[in-house]
Amino acid sequence: MRRTVDLSRETKTHNAGSCSAQNEPLIARLLAELEANGIVALPNLVKSEELASMRRAFETRLRRLRWNNFEGYQKTERYRHMVEDVLLLDQGFVDIAIHPLVQKVLDRYLGNQYALTEAKGWKSLPTKRDFHGWHGDAWYDQQTAPDIPREIKLAMYLTDVSSGAFNYIKGSHRKQHPRPVQNDEVKDVDTSQIAEMRGPAGTAFLFDTSGVHRQGVPMLEPREAIFYNYHDPNVPLQQEDLVYYRYHPLLLNSAFLGNLSDDDQRILGFGDKRNFLPAFERSSKPPTSYAAYHAVFDTQLFLKDVVGRINSRLKRIFN
Repeated sequence: MRRTVDLSRETKTHNAGSCSAQNEPLIARLLAELEANGIVALPNLVKSEELASMRRAFETRLRRLRWNNFEGYQKTERYRHMVEDVLLLDQGFVDIAIHPLVQKVLDRYLGNQYALTEAKGWKSLPTKRDFHGWHGDAWYDQQTAPDIPREIKLAMYLTDVSSGAFNYIKGSHRKQHPRPVQNDEVKDVDTSQIAEMRGPAGTAFLFDTSGVHRQGVPMLEPREAIFYNYHDPNVPLQQEDLVYYRYHPLLLNSAFLGNLSDDDQRILGFGDKRNFLPAFERSSKPPTSYAAYHAVFDTQLFLKDVVGRINSRLKRIFN
């Protein structure tokens, strides 16, 4: 039977506040499970009121498609509404990125040269389609990499997840360069080896992205989640991500950046220009409909200006 990780119990077991010496057994246990399975559930990282604040801020971006000066989500595929740069939205998004417990585990798994290279989330829409199938996350230049560089993602649900949960084949990490994996390749995997990360809002876990994973199906209700990406910025990126400028320096809200340690600043990329591309512009062009919307909008602004000038003249005439 597939192993379902019910984090509603696990996350109440520990207080993941400060990482003092008395938390060493917890850190060692989390690290050992991550090393063995490639994935590990974390205890609560945020309080309920902090989680509620994060979700409110996140959902303001889900109200509309991003356009002009209207903030919103980006959409590049049918079943997901993407929210980029979540560190801009609420203090809680920054706090979990540099949470002491997360840092301690990452320090031992990734070394001391890693940084947070991406912080985004999305709303997955209900569907029975397996649109985001089994895969490992490709991100580095596999032609020049002598081995498999380590990369970890921190995932956290902002909504309760009872269907369409994150699936991970335990022990599949660091076995091969990440790539798409066909269903036939995993048909003989024992279901006990598949961790299904169901849980309430606030559920968090770390996973090695080289392991085989997917979004489960069917997705019976909308799911909101965030995913933070940690790796060594010195590792050469694959060409696709260079062209897309995927791992650009983080966008940060200065209001959330008080009382940071040197390690916090390193993880958030303060002063790090290694993946900064001056005057970057995407090579792809907007769809034809963009030009039509642009023309209509310009016309609206023109008419608004004309009406304003006419009203000003009429006021001068009749006053």
